[in-house]
Amino acid sequence: MRDLLAALAELRERLKEIPQADERRLPDVKTEILGRKAGALTRILGQVPQLDPASRKEVGGAANALKREFEAAFDARERALKHAAAAVSGVDLTLPGRAAWRGGLHLITQVVDEICDIFRELGFTRAVGPEAETEWYNFGALNFPKDHPAIDAQDSFYLDGGYLLRTHTSPVQVRTMEQYRPPIRVVSPGQCYRRDPFDPSHSPVFEQIEGLVVDEGVSFVDLKATLSAWARRFFGAETRTRFSPSYFPFTEPSADMQATCAVCRGAGCPTCKHTGWIEILGSGMVHPAVLDNCKIDSERYTGFAFGMGPARIAMARHGIPDIRLFFESDVQFLAQFADVAGGAR
Repeated sequence: MRDLLAALAELRERLKEIPQADERRLPDVKTEILGRKAGALTRILGQVPQLDPASRKEVGGAANALKREFEAAFDARERALKHAAAAVSGVDLTLPGRAAWRGGLHLITQVVDEICDIFRELGFTRAVGPEAETEWYNFGALNFPKDHPAIDAQDSFYLDGGYLLRTHTSPVQVRTMEQYRPPIRVVSPGQCYRRDPFDPSHSPVFEQIEGLVVDEGVSFVDLKATLSAWARRFFGAETRTRFSPSYFPFTEPSADMQATCAVCRGAGCPTCKHTGWIEILGSGMVHPAVLDNCKIDSERYTGFAFGMGPARIAMARHGIPDIRLFFESDVQFLAQFADVAGGAR
């Protein structure tokens, strides 16, 4: 009997644990003390029937009284924990909700898709090709003679085995002309690589979109009409265009196209260097040598090609001063363009 009374006195000390127990510890303490099979107090009560009547009355009374104290302590702690959880929940419900993070298309991706969609409505098909190209597809087939100074303007990343990272998407035009016969009307978006400095207007990795039309009777008039129609759809119906002579090895004659500055609408501003015009793309009639290299009869067919940089077009449309902003992880800068897809054209 004395051993059982001593065990009850020692067990009473555990009442002090209950007010400090959290929602994870409290069930374990309750099981350790009042568990039906292995609880400390349950084991003591299980030995009471084996005692003599006098001892059974004394030990049993003390054990049952202690059991009631534990049950009351456990109930009080459980109510306190529930009340605290409800109070915290109530406070959260009064706070303004946090906006969920939402992914979106990068501004350059939006511009690429918008440009391709406009040309699709003009009858063009989107074509893609490998980013690692041979020198023949990247230069030779496009009328770049070896050691020609024009190649120096496209400093390249060379790979093993005679390959290089393409410096423009023009190789896609060559592959298309090799695979299909005229009439051909395609746009070819994709990433290009040049050993350019990373500065406000250049990047060693950049998006480019090129276009190609080959058919009988295609003239420079078709080139101007097609590109001017695209510019009015993209920049606005009031947009004007103008063409000036240029040089590209794969086109002859060649021309740069300028469009009314989308920021100042021709009035003059820092974006257009106060000229009212923004250079948009390079273009020209496909050189007969390029058609011959692709086994297309240059006496029968003519064509025109053009190429543009979506990043610079996005800069021109939105007045963005530095191309490097497109590559930085400034979520606030990029988020302001989350809903501009399909905007003013």
